[in-house]
Amino acid sequence: MEDRLRQMLRVEILEVEEEEDKIVVYVPKEQVKIAVGSGGSAVKAAELVLGKKIEIRGR
Repeated sequence: MEDRLRQMLRVEILEVEEEEDKIVVYVPKEQVKIAVGSGGSAVKAAELVLGKKIEIRGR
């Protein structure tokens, strides 16, 4: 799943935590904006593909 997220979000992924209803993805702080995408488009697309809510957090 991490490889799939890396391809869809186009950022370095530091850690992925899977919970029942969502996936928390940790990325470098300077890449949060890229991971979210314009208007949240990257995250929304990844959510549709994976079927779970995705939360992006910077480290």
